[in-house]
Amino acid sequence: MDSRASDDGSSIRRRRQCPDCSRRFTTVETATLMVIKRSGVTEPFSREKVISGVRKACQGRPVTEDALAQLGQRVEECVRASGSAELSTHDVGLAILGPLKELDVVAYLRFASVYRAFDNLEDFEAAIAELRSERPAVPVPVPVP
Repeated sequence: MDSRASDDGSSIRRRRQCPDCSRRFTTVETATLMVIKRSGVTEPFSREKVISGVRKACQGRPVTEDALAQLGQRVEECVRASGSAELSTHDVGLAILGPLKELDVVAYLRFASVYRAFDNLEDFEAAIAELRSERPAVPVPVPVP
């Protein structure tokens, strides 16, 4: 009869009617998104786990809990939008990097250093150079004599 997606896209609420007795009822359907870890073990996707990992990268940075919650929601929406029932931890990490870069570049660099397994100073330098090249150039005011 009627179907509506929840605000976060994680479930669908359906209004139905019994074909035998014509009574109406509501069902809520949720798709479980599974994450395949490096060890091969699968576990349900957890927005809280994403936020917890990003929170560590944001320690000492001016990032609010509300901003972390919004980032967690964006990441979940991104991985659900992929349409896949199973994702690797690599895919989840990729989904985190974009929103985190917008939120705080230092936290992004911290997270990326673990996610991409930086081994040496050159890895950090390359990531910083990439960040600098993406940053819009800020005009430097020239003093007028």
